[in-house]
Amino acid sequence: MLRFSVRSTRQAVQRLAVQQARHQSTNSTAAGSSMSIKNMSLTAAAGVATVGAITYLSMESVDANMAADGLHPPVYPWDHKKNLATFDHAAIRRGYQVYKEVCAACHSLDRIAWRNLIGVSHTEAEVKTMAEEFEYQDGPNDVGDMFQRPGKPSDYMPRPYANDEQARAGNAGALPPDLSLMIKARHGGADYVFSLLTGYQDPPAGVEIREGLNFNPYFPGGAIGMARVLYDGLVEYEDGTPATTSQMAKDVTIFLSWAAEPEMDERKKMGMKAVTLLVILTGLSVYLKRHKWAALKTRKILYNPPTPKKH
Repeated sequence: MLRFSVRSTRQAVQRLAVQQARHQSTNSTAAGSSMSIKNMSLTAAAGVATVGAITYLSMESVDANMAADGLHPPVYPWDHKKNLATFDHAAIRRGYQVYKEVCAACHSLDRIAWRNLIGVSHTEAEVKTMAEEFEYQDGPNDVGDMFQRPGKPSDYMPRPYANDEQARAGNAGALPPDLSLMIKARHGGADYVFSLLTGYQDPPAGVEIREGLNFNPYFPGGAIGMARVLYDGLVEYEDGTPATTSQMAKDVTIFLSWAAEPEMDERKKMGMKAVTLLVILTGLSVYLKRHKWAALKTRKILYNPPTPKKH
């Protein structure tokens, strides 16, 4: 392939030189000759760059180790991914409960404020009550001191650790990632998160996992520091939904999908309005165009030459 590209480039340069020589006039100036040489040089440089790019691509190594990137998760039929569907708000409420009782002990949700839950999964009164359960540092007050106050809906959800160093110390050196944009931050999105939460199993024969790690084929490398956290009956849903492992994984995945894109429902509504208006305006434009131009397009122009006057 490289040999063919080099031969093609050389032939193109030669053909260009012949054409330039044929069209050159015998009385051409020195400036014209210099321009021809410049064009030939640019063409040759482009050919060399093409050959170099092909060479680089042919030398690029390919890693065939699937375990290095993790097992590709299956594609699940999430309802909120459909064009005309919204989030399951009951699942968002259950997913928040799973996050609060299971995930919030290690993972933060820095980009979500309490007020974001109002009208989505909880009422305003419920959000105020949940926010007041936590203490937030505020101030300074009139004497310049910082003080603690109950949370407000405008506050962001609290972190489980004061800083990253404390989080690493509490998790054997591993830093639990923030979950605000986890669905968008991982290849596979919701499919990956659901598969990861339900994919814990014993390592296959011949695979050794270091002490303190757990085997999960969907995690890159197969060894993950987070242990399995979802078990049947771990939480008790308010609406009576059976809290199986897959149900809890589904609910918390939908909750994290909403956290990563809380404006999705409004965006789809705005999109439907825009499409409706565009269809109506397009129909009116076509009608007006045909109405205004019909007379001009169907008119017939006749030419009657003047008759010569008789003297």
